[in-house]
Parts: sequence; C-alpha cells; structure tokens
Amino acid sequence: MRLDRIGKLVALGALGLFLIQYAPRPASTAPAANPFFTESTLQYHAPPFDKIKDSDYTPAIEEGMKGQLAEMEKIANNSAPPTFANTLEAMERSGQLLTRVTKVFFNLSQSNTNDTLQKIKSEEAPKLAAHSDAIYLNAKLFARVKALYDQRDKLKLDRESRYLVERYYKAFVRAGAQLSEADKITLRALNQEEAKLTTQFEANVLAETNNGALIIDNKPELDGLTEAEIAGAAATAKERKLEGKWVLELQNTTQQPALSSLTNRAVRERLFKASVMRGNHGGPNDNKSIVARLAQIRAQRAKLLGYPNHAAFTLDDQMAKTPDSAERLLTGMVQASTNKARGEAARMQKLIDEHKGGFTLGPADWEFYAEKVRKAEYDLDESQVKPYFELEHVLHDGVFFAANKLYGLTFKERKDLPVYQPDVRVFEVFDADGKSLALFYADYFLRPNKSGGAWDDSFVDQSSLMSTRPVIVNVCNFTKPAAGQPALLSFDDVTTMFHEFGHALHGMFSNIKYPTLGSVPRDFVEFPSQFNEHWALEPAVFTNYAKHYQTGQPMPPELVEKIKKSKTFNQGYKMTEYLAAALLDIAWHDLPPDAPLQDVNSF
Repeated sequence: MRLDRIGKLVALGALGLFLIQYAPRPASTAPAANPFFTESTLQYHAPPFDKIKDSDYTPAIEEGMKGQLAEMEKIANNSAPPTFANTLEAMERSGQLLTRVTKVFFNLSQSNTNDTLQKIKSEEAPKLAAHSDAIYLNAKLFARVKALYDQRDKLKLDRESRYLVERYYKAFVRAGAQLSEADKITLRALNQEEAKLTTQFEANVLAETNNGALIIDNKPELDGLTEAEIAGAAATAKERKLEGKWVLELQNTTQQPALSSLTNRAVRERLFKASVMRGNHGGPNDNKSIVARLAQIRAQRAKLLGYPNHAAFTLDDQMAKTPDSAERLLTGMVQASTNKARGEAARMQKLIDEHKGGFTLGPADWEFYAEKVRKAEYDLDESQVKPYFELEHVLHDGVFFAANKLYGLTFKERKDLPVYQPDVRVFEVFDADGKSLALFYADYFLRPNKSGGAWDDSFVDQSSLMSTRPVIVNVCNFTKPAAGQPALLSFDDVTTMFHEFGHALHGMFSNIKYPTLGSVPRDFVEFPSQFNEHWALEPAVFTNYAKHYQTGQPMPPELVEKIKKSKTFNQGYKMTEYLAAALLDIAWHDLPPDAPLQDVNSF
C-alpha cells in the first residue's frame, strides 16, 4: 500500500519515514565512504545497494535530521514576508539527505532486516519522532504556513499549489501546532514513546514469526504437501542448519498456507497455535503490554489535540469522518457474514462426520476442510491449479502483459543495477511512446528476515519540482521453491501480484510537482490496486499467462470455470475475520484517555 506521507507522519506521530523532501546538502559534510551523502549517479537516482553498508545508516540519518532542521530554521526565521516560494516550496526542497537514507533504510528494515538494522531502528525511531515534532511544533514555521493558508483565496495559486497549502496547514494543526507550550512538551513525550514501542512491536513480531516456524522431525507428518513443498521445507531446514528435518515457516496471516493440505490434525494444530500465539506467550518478544500502552498513548494524544479518542482523531480527515459511521458500516455486514460463515462451517462438519472424524471442527481444521469442500462441491483442487501459475509466466505474460495492453507499458530487466538481496529483480519501465518511465523492483520470496504480508513502496518518488522519476518496489512473501524447481503460485498469490502491481502503477504514473502530494490519503490508496487485481481473471489476460509450466498448454476451460465459480467460496469466513479485526481495532482506539491499561486477551 501507499500512504499519505504527511498524514502518516502526523497521525502515527512517530517514525518520520518520509519527511518533507529533497534539498541539497553541502558536499563538505559527506564522509567519502558513505554513499548517502551524495546523490546516486544510477538511473533515476536508484540506490547504490552494492555500496551501502549497515554502518552508513546512522551517520546519514543523524546528519540528515541536523541538516533539515537547519533548513527549516532558516525558513522559519526568514525576515521576508511568507510567500509560497520562500516557505512551502522551500520546505518541499528540504531534507534530501534524510529522505534518501530513510527511503532505503525503512524499506530494508522491513524487507531484508538484520540485528544491526533492528538496533538502528530502535535507536533512531524516537529521534525521528522528535525531529518531526521539531518541525511541526515550530511556532514561527507554523505562523508562516498559517499566513499562507489565511490568504489562500488571494494568492492566485493553481489547484495543486492551493491543495499543498491546505495539506500543510492541516498537517501542522493535527500535529499539535496550536497547542500550548506545556502541552507540546507532553505531546513530544507521547510521540517518542509511541515510536519506541511501535518499533519494538515490529521487531517482536518478526522475531516471533521466525522463532515460531514449525520444525518437523518425521516426513510422514508432512503428508498432504506436494513433493516440491516438502523439498522447500527441507531446504529451509538446511538453511537453518537443521539437516534431516523440515521447517514450515510462518507467514503474516492467521491461517497458514500449509493448513489447507496437511492431513495430520495434530500437526495442523501445532502450526495454527504457533501462528496465533505470536507475541502472546510471555518471554522477551511478548507484545501484550505494548499493545495496551500504545492504545493508552494514542488516546492521551487525541485528548491533547481536542478529540475524544484516537479513532475520532484518525477518522476526522477520512471519508467515514466518525467512529460511529465506521462502526455502522462494519456492523451492517456482520449478520450476513456470520450467517454465511456458519453455513460454511456446517458443510465442513458434515464432511468430518461422514468420514467418521469424531471431532468438532476447530480453527486449525478450517482451511483443510474448506479445501475438501471446495473439491467436493466445486471439483477444484489447488494442486491441479498451481502448475498453471508459474511465477515467471504470471509476471511477464500476466502482470506485464495486462499493463502493456491497458497502458502501452513495456518492461526490460536490468541486471546491471545493484539489488539489496539476490532474489530481487529490477525492470526498467517504458511508456507507450517508448520513453523510459520508471524503475520497478520485484522482491517476491519469503525469507526469515522479511516482514510478513505484501506491500508496495518507493526508493524515489516522482516530482517535477525535484526532476525525479519513480523507483518503485513490490514486496511479497511467496514460498521460494527448492533449487531447480519452479515457483508455483496459488490463485490468491496471483491476485496479490496483480494487486501490488496496481500500487506500483499508481507510483509509476505519478505526475505531480510537489513531493508531498506524491502519496494519497488512505481512503483512496487501495483503489488502483483493487482495480488492477480484477484483470487477473479477464479472459484475454488469463489465457495468456495461465499455462502449464511443463507442457505450455493453457488451463482447460472447465478448470477456469471452477476457479470463477469458487470465488465466493469461503467468503463468509474471510469477511467475518476481517470484520472482527476491524471492529476490534476501532474498539481499541475508541478507549477514552483516562481508561486504565487493558488486559489484552480479555479485551
């Protein structure tokens, strides 16, 4: 996903991942060996990953903050009356070094982290929160922004420039610019504590995900998995120096992919428990106290800013506007969703009883028996489908093919550009007229030092003010096959590839002047990706990529129809799971500022 840069900074009050961007730094401050201190000479200023060392991040972040604060002070103390150019454009140009290093650092700390990066993140997060506050709580700076905002009708600005004025003013206000000095001190402390806890939470989740991987001693316990999946589990075990064993790594989901195939119920239960108990069983990586305190911090900050709770603060500049509106939208879907989920569960239980299972359907059984019902009622077997979704075919003949037919884009792999991990690939993207448009990095495979899930981000954003072109990255967590084996995807994985590439297209086609406007509010951010994922089943696209990886034969029409008919299958469970999580999130952030710390599991 792509987030509103200012909105993320202010609403989360913390990491300052993408502070106001782009200003030249004096060359004299640059250590010769640190590649961040000078602009990359690679195409579109792509990061020189072959030169970047872990030891480069801290000095670049520290100097980047120092340099941007000096630039902001110069703007704030300018004796000339505030103008759009000497205030907002100057702010847009500030912080090039900080942007350059944080764009790389925060991407890699999620996709390719290590102990050093985790340590740097924990040390720098509260400093970046303080850095953000030093900008947004600067009274002189806010006075200049407010002066422009108050005169916006008289400034004869174009629509984009006027919108930038409005965005800056709102961002400063929501960050606490109108608070008293005493309240600003309190706010700074809350923001720094939140930054520390958020960083620790993320580190704990990653550690728990890696530590929770299921180790299998006996191959028969893997019954139900394909030989390729078993070989992949053996290769993972070998990487972990567990020769002769098999390792099922956890993904950032409640239900793990292997749960749909493993026939051994005890193994399924072990895998499910490992998944759901992450951060919730004591020890150094337990997240319960962090969750409770984060909810409290956010409620207290909301009160300072004039809101009854954090949900009200967050939704105030979103389409829903209020927590009540959001709750009504969600609860309005509960009855239909739970009714459908109960029907799905009844069908599974019937299957268990028919096979003399002798047990009641449990959460670890859901995906396994859902797959059996899918086979029985839709005659659809995932193992029959995957051979038609080989990653290379899906990427080139599906994702890229659709982009070409829709927008005229073409793609050329660039093996000359350095990458941050050997599995990562780079493609140059060309527009319909053959003109180079962007760079696209594809990082598709699961690994222990990568956060779970799938997302889109950028190393460089497009901006005509700064003459920069987009450098985009898609990150996923598909299971990496054993050496020499094809990477076969589920149709859910295929949909994920199309979805994330929709975000990438959004970034590639960006055509804005000011860096701040390169990202959009959360309400809109999923539209391009949702739109793009629907092309995965469009016949002209589907038939071009859904071909058997061994024979090259297209997927039989009857199998295609089975996929289409099964699209509504298991949606009661999926929607109920989403609604439960969303309503729980609102409930946490509906807490008043004086609420005591909550017991997480009871809550």
